Amino acid sequence: MCRRSSTARSWTRSTTTTAPSSDSAVTAREPEAPPGIEEIRRAAEALAGLLPLPTPLIYSPALSERLDAHVSLKLEFANPIGAFKIRGGVFLAGELAAELRSTGLVTASTGNHGQSIAYAAGLHGLRAVVFVPEGANPDKVASMRRLGAEVREQGARFDAANAAALEFAAEHAMRYVAVDEPLLLPGVATGALEVLDPDGGQQPDTELAIVPLGAGSGACGWVLTREGLGAACEVWAVQSAQAPAGHDSWREGRIVERPDATMAEGVATGIGFEGAQAILRDRLDDFLLVEDEAIAAAVVEFLEQAHLLVEPAGATPLAAANQARERLAGRRVVLVLSGANITLAQLRAFLGAT
Repeated sequence: MCRRSSTARSWTRSTTTTAPSSDSAVTAREPEAPPGIEEIRRAAEALAGLLPLPTPLIYSPALSERLDAHVSLKLEFANPIGAFKIRGGVFLAGELAAELRSTGLVTASTGNHGQSIAYAAGLHGLRAVVFVPEGANPDKVASMRRLGAEVREQGARFDAANAAALEFAAEHAMRYVAVDEPLLLPGVATGALEVLDPDGGQQPDTELAIVPLGAGSGACGWVLTREGLGAACEVWAVQSAQAPAGHDSWREGRIVERPDATMAEGVATGIGFEGAQAILRDRLDDFLLVEDEAIAAAVVEFLEQAHLLVEPAGATPLAAANQARERLAGRRVVLVLSGANITLAQLRAFLGAT
């Protein structure tokens, strides 16, 4: 194991439920510490009647043979928006709906987070405004609009869109939802609970889970669930080497900025996220970087070997597994396929490259 310490860190990062300077802040409801297993179980109960859960966990004979391991695939894209983030968005909106009827939610996103907030807002009868970078994944942008969100393009990268979202929320007294929002975590963590729960989980004896990392909520959900259940499962995060801010922040033990040049928008960040890093610092077992070329090859490999079509971020766990093949041998491994929102242009390019 590569975990730095067995001691759990409390998360005392301050949060705000509206953007700074808003005149009508909603009373804060987030816990000072990360959610425990009871809060995650409560989230699972809240989501049970709202989403098609659990998402499937499918054993892959072909990938098991190729990796010399027992490989199962957690299909976190098997939901109405094709991405795991729907869990967090629906839980958050349900918790805050009664307080936000007259205002609504504002966020910034490269795609999947925005879809989750759009879907959740529609489900609970709330207004949603999503700021996206110019040139964001057109399929994801179209989905947000289809789900009823007002989508505004701002800036070339996520940071510019996020700054605009903060300003808009402050001006309109709306609830800003950060991509590393604490209230998303109980919902997001329910995916790991479905796998690891000793009371009816899909594969409680999982030895290793490999999870894509952008802002970090998915990996946080896995380590917090593992911790709450006392499970023996290792958790690895994976990110593109062309956008290594999360990886480098974890390795260095401090928030750092790095170039963001990856084509995998689901893991595209230029700076580490403080809240997620605080949770992951002493809990995550390892963090791998993979090249964009390997991610593209993994998209094609999933299509060829498992007959599944995933987006680049969702293929990063397979790219990492291929890279660390010798460390997987003989183990029960879960690859978390976080999303399936690939564009036709991306797919054509990846198939052409092979």
